[in-house]
Amino acid sequence: MSLQSLSVLPKNNQTPTGLLIILHGWGANYYDLFPLASELNLPDYAFEFPDAPFPHPDVPGGKMWYDLQSKDYQGLTESRQILLEWLLSLEGKTGIPLSRTFLSGFSQGGAMTLDVGLTLPVAGLVSMSGYLHFNPQLSDRALPPILMTHGNLDMVVPLAMAIASREGLQGIGASVEYHEFSGGHEIPRGVIQLIHDFVLKTISNLG
Repeated sequence: MSLQSLSVLPKNNQTPTGLLIILHGWGANYYDLFPLASELNLPDYAFEFPDAPFPHPDVPGGKMWYDLQSKDYQGLTESRQILLEWLLSLEGKTGIPLSRTFLSGFSQGGAMTLDVGLTLPVAGLVSMSGYLHFNPQLSDRALPPILMTHGNLDMVVPLAMAIASREGLQGIGASVEYHEFSGGHEIPRGVIQLIHDFVLKTISNLG
């Protein structure tokens, strides 16, 4: 099984400076976050919006990375492997190396971003209203910088989960830029600006 995705090329028709991958949340699909391609104002970047591999049990047309309603997160192992293989195949498709690729996601997509992204030499990770569904382990390899954003009124993924995730990531030596905003389970305009700035700053630091 491979992932289907929506692709967006740079508006200036030039070779992309980098690639931004955005993973949707539980019950959504690859159209849900597609407007971010223009809202992020990164005209030199290509975008990929993959569809999660499993149909949501209750939402027509909705997809999921794994089943949140099951005790053992059914589908997570398969989804992790499918996403990893898809990410490793992207350079052949886009010509953009992982070192200039950002992996990001919202909610369950943010959890997948942190899960799989920590194992890859990507430029950076962005978790929007996400969480850790595993205990991060110390590693000899360099970890990508991480941007985390979360609403302090989030009733879907409680703020305490974001704080615990941040502390867990910092505990293994990850560099985490963490921002709380006044709001719920959403991506407000201020978060879009934070992502824009994080991407440009991180690429600038790469030289």
